[in-house]
Amino acid sequence: MRIEVISLFPQLVDQVARYGMVQRACAAGALQLRSWDLRDFAERADRRVDERPFGGGPGMVLQAEPAWRALRAARESNPDGPVMALTPRGDVFTQAWAQRLAAERGLTLLCGRYEGIDERLMAHVDVQLSIGDFVLSGGELAAMLLIDAVARLLPGVLGNARSACEDSFSQGLFDHPQYTRPREWRGEEVPAVLMSGDHAAIRRWRLQRALGTTWLTRPKLLVGLELNEEQQGLLRDFIAADRRAVN
Repeated sequence: MRIEVISLFPQLVDQVARYGMVQRACAAGALQLRSWDLRDFAERADRRVDERPFGGGPGMVLQAEPAWRALRAARESNPDGPVMALTPRGDVFTQAWAQRLAAERGLTLLCGRYEGIDERLMAHVDVQLSIGDFVLSGGELAAMLLIDAVARLLPGVLGNARSACEDSFSQGLFDHPQYTRPREWRGEEVPAVLMSGDHAAIRRWRLQRALGTTWLTRPKLLVGLELNEEQQGLLRDFIAADRRAVN
């Protein structure tokens, strides 16, 4: 996969390729990452690419022409995949989005700044994405988050391919609780089922805890899921046990 990122701060975006799974993906050749400096496409000698908004108001707005030039250059370098703008009003980026984008041959990401980008440029963007209902200084951190989430799903990047399948949100649920050595820590024991060697019981315990954790913390995630008979039974038992513990 090849990802192009257009930003006022390309050096910031470049940092994501220096560590962790993104670095591994780049080293393995599964991912190519290139950052473009929006100022390189400025019309003015001072490399300025922003102006005050028409109609008044605070802040500055990124101009359409430099952004369009940058997009054209990035698309000539990487014609595959969608052009995506990281904006607060975009569709919320989820694990489902990460899985969908990991299947693309390429992506072009446009990072907003200040009060945003001239609206006329949005006709040249395929998708607008947001990472949540909060304000960042710009789209660079959002782009880095997206790159990390996608890179770890690329073939051969994770040491164990099952890890991606079992991550939180991969099946619409939070992951089950995890434990490691030592078996006893500060008076707390690892759940006995995990030490039993009974793989069927361990699978059911983990599935129930994933369902239960999701029900306790983000019940809305369960609304859109079609739970099978086993999952429904495990969740009912978890809820009943939780209510008995509270009462």
